[in-house]
Parts: sequence; structure tokens; C-alpha cells
Amino acid sequence: MVELSLPRNSKIKQGKTHKAKAGTKNIRRYQVYRWDPDTGENPSVDTYEVDMDSCGPMVLDGLIKIKNEMDPTLTFRRSCREGVCGSCAMNIDGTNTLACTKDMGDIKGDVKVYPLPHMEVVKDLVPDLSKAYAQYASIQPWLQADTPAPDKERLQSPEERERLDGLWECILCFCCTTSCPSYWWNSDRYLGPAVLLQAYRWIADSRDERSGDRLDNLEDPFRLYRCHTIMNCTNTCPKSLNPAKAIAETKKLLVERR
Repeated sequence: MVELSLPRNSKIKQGKTHKAKAGTKNIRRYQVYRWDPDTGENPSVDTYEVDMDSCGPMVLDGLIKIKNEMDPTLTFRRSCREGVCGSCAMNIDGTNTLACTKDMGDIKGDVKVYPLPHMEVVKDLVPDLSKAYAQYASIQPWLQADTPAPDKERLQSPEERERLDGLWECILCFCCTTSCPSYWWNSDRYLGPAVLLQAYRWIADSRDERSGDRLDNLEDPFRLYRCHTIMNCTNTCPKSLNPAKAIAETKKLLVERR
């Protein structure tokens, strides 16, 4: 067997244990990844005993309770609490998902919470998404048309509008992108499932008149074709979308254009 020696600061150590109040009967243990860049210390996993009799059912409810009542230093993103903003995307119980829609009842044993994998961590459960957003900006995700704007909205037929279903619902949580091995290995050049789904959303839009330019922008050995249809993206999407299908449709359009 090969023995690998990891860098000192990459090894996760056992952190603190925060006990529930004496007499608490309904306890759920949270194991949460902690890392503070200002301390110079290795990452750790802290354990929190959460009183479920005074906590909501979702993983995010537990994290908010921990921050409000047990450890105000815990850092994470959250906003809408309705599964439509993507802010609270995390790795929970080994799967990338949204903390606000992940029911603790679906998890057996301790609730294990880590930041999205294979991204730089800003602090605790907050990943650095600056590269992902820069890649998103590179596809120019807005309507582009050369014909003059009409006096009212640009119309679509019901059939044309239906083509966007399964695309417009993407909330850019990047659960799919950070679950993709191709993105782990080539994130400097491969756009990743979330951005490619968004790119196809505009290519498929009948109101957009720059589909040729958009396809030109994607026709690259790395930007698009690093996708090897591993399907992690589709399996982990918390909105039940299919980025792999969008990527396949884009490849199909490029072949047909030739």
C-alpha cells in the first residue's frame, strides 16, 4: 500500500465539544467543520449537542440555533431559508445540498456538516465562490438581441417557453459544480455543470439572437468538453435539475452546426 503524508495544515483535528444544558432529553449531535484563517491553526471538527425540543427540523435550523445560543463564532451563509437563493449550500451527511431544505430526519446518526468540497474556504462553512462567479460572468448570462427592443416584452410561444423548464430554476448554489470530479481536476479551465447549464439556458432561449457566439465561446477542449458525463451533478442537485442533459444538448448543437 502507498502511504501518503499530508501537509501539516491540511489535517483535520478533533475540536471542542459543546454540551447541551443539563436535563436536556432530546439531543442531536452536530459535527461541524471549523477553520479560522486568522488563528493559523489546523481545521477542526467541533461537536454540538442540540436540543431538538426547541429547534426546527432542518439542518439550517440547527446551525442557526448553534450560532444564536451556543457558539456565536460559527460562520456560514444563509438567506431565504426557502431553497431559492442557494446561499446555504454545504456538504451535509456526505452530499452537497441546501441546509435549509435538508431535513434532519433524513440523516442517521450525527449531523455532519462541511463546506462545499474542492473550493478554498473563507472561514468555517463559507467557500470562496469568486472563481465560480467569474466563470458565470464569462458566458454573458443575459438576453442579447440585435433587433430593436419592442414596445412591450419579447414574446414566446408556449412551446418556446417550455424549452426553458429545467434550466431557469437553477439558483447557482454550485452543489453540482463542487461534486464534479472533472471540475476538481480542471477548475481553472472547465466551466463546470452549473455554469454550463446556465449557458444552455440562453442558447435555448428563442428570444436570444447570439446563440452562434455563445456556442463559439464554449467550443473548447476544456470549457465544455471536460465533461465526462459522470452524473454527480444531476444526482446532487437540490432542485432536481439535470445539468448533464444541458451539457449534452450543447454538445449536440455543436455537432449539428458542423
